[in-house]
This record gives sequence, structure tokens and C-alpha cells, in this order.
Amino acid sequence: MSPVTTEPDLEASIAAVEDEFGRLFHRARTQWRLAAARVHPDLQPTGYKVIATLVTRGPAHAGSLAEELQIDKSLLSRQLRQLEELGLTESRVDEHDARSRVIAATPLAIKQVGEVKAENRAAMRERLHEWEPGEIALFAKLLGRLL
Repeated sequence: MSPVTTEPDLEASIAAVEDEFGRLFHRARTQWRLAAARVHPDLQPTGYKVIATLVTRGPAHAGSLAEELQIDKSLLSRQLRQLEELGLTESRVDEHDARSRVIAATPLAIKQVGEVKAENRAAMRERLHEWEPGEIALFAKLLGRLL
């Protein structure tokens, strides 16, 4: 018979999850800052999120990027201008609608972001190397369920 979770136990567990997510988000912000600097010393963390998204999903319209990243269009516009100045993005005519433009990552950005992501995956593997494969799968499943 499994123990019954009392309300104080539930509240304490939820508070612990919230605390751990706070730590996780702080670490993620730090990682974005470090990743941005590895791609280019002048790149801002938000710019890294933009370029990493473009590398992962491919070319996109600015409006859909702003929506996906949940950032203001004017902030995105400034980031895209900087990314283009740094040689990390290019604007092209949309092959499906010649009246609009899409933003694409350059080969340099693909290489730089790929290296950063490979380093991050290696660090994650190192942190999880003592976990059982089933634990990792359960962790991924539970995170997916939460999100």
C-alpha cells in the first residue's frame, strides 16, 4: 500500500519543484549568456536564442520567430539587425511568396551554434552519465508532461 500524500507534503513538494525550476531558469540564462559569447563576443543572449532557433528550425519569417520566442517585434528587429551585421543571418526572398522575406542562419552561424550545442550535449551527458537509461527516459517524459 502506498503512503497517502497529505496536503502539507503536496505543498512542500510543489514548492520544491518551483525552487528547482527557479534554479534551472537561472542556469539557463547563464548558459545562454555564455553560449552567446562563444558564438560571438558581441552577441546578446536573446540574439543567441534567435540564431539557435533559426539553426534548429530553418529559415523563418520575423513575425513567426517573435511569436515562437515570445519576444517583442521591435526587440527581435534589433537582434536580427545585429545578427546580420555579425554575419550570422541573412534575409532572403521567401520561395513560397516573393512578396515576403525569410531570415536564415548563415553557414558560419550553423557551424558556431552547432559547436555550442555539441558542447552543451556533452556536458549534459556528463551530468547524466550515472543515471539509468530508464530514469533519463522517465525524466524526459515527466518534463514533457509538465510542459
